[in-house]
Amino acid sequence: MTNPPQAVSLAAEAYGNLRPRILHGEFAIGQALSRRKLADELGMSLPPVSEALMRLEFEGLLESRPRAGTRVRIPSRQDVEGHYTMREALEAQAARLFAEAATDEEIGELQRLAARVDALSATPNGNRAHYLALHEKLHRRIAECARCPALTDAIDKTHALASTWLCVGQQERKGPSPKRHEKLLAALARRNAEVATEAMRQHIVGSKQRSLDRLEPYFQKREIHGSTFSRSK
Repeated sequence: MTNPPQAVSLAAEAYGNLRPRILHGEFAIGQALSRRKLADELGMSLPPVSEALMRLEFEGLLESRPRAGTRVRIPSRQDVEGHYTMREALEAQAARLFAEAATDEEIGELQRLAARVDALSATPNGNRAHYLALHEKLHRRIAECARCPALTDAIDKTHALASTWLCVGQQERKGPSPKRHEKLLAALARRNAEVATEAMRQHIVGSKQRSLDRLEPYFQKREIHGSTFSRSK
């Protein structure tokens, strides 16, 4: 049996509403989600909302426990380590191909985009949704300019989960902005495959460590309350 078209459409609408709110931090890591409240908010019945939440859980953005409900997934250290291991492999290869295939125009475009990403990153209380969108676009464009669609698709899929981690409170910065993405593009612009590969590898390793540091309180929470959680914040 298949769902009627209207139910499928409503489930897709609920999914399209909830997913960006999770990715941009409107629903914080560990926050419990009430299906009934979401259904009321979206003006829908429970089935399409439940279907959307199941899809988001399948993607790894949510987690559910019996008699506890559903919450935005709290990652484990192993989750983060594994994610960045995959990203390092994929994006280092994209950087290698970029150094060999990107045009001067594309390099200039991405250098300007990198400057915008770093400027937003250094802005206190900046628009996180805008930063995340530009950050994701920068890494996607590096892959696109590598001229390997399969690699671009794989990198796109790895970025969604990490978006929720980037919304966690940033560490206090001392001194000037490190301009990490501008430095990365400067290395890629040298058109040396080995230099580009190593620069991207170091960029991803640095991102992994910052994510681990920001998420440490959540790791502790997961270890203490890993199998159960309440609906209160």
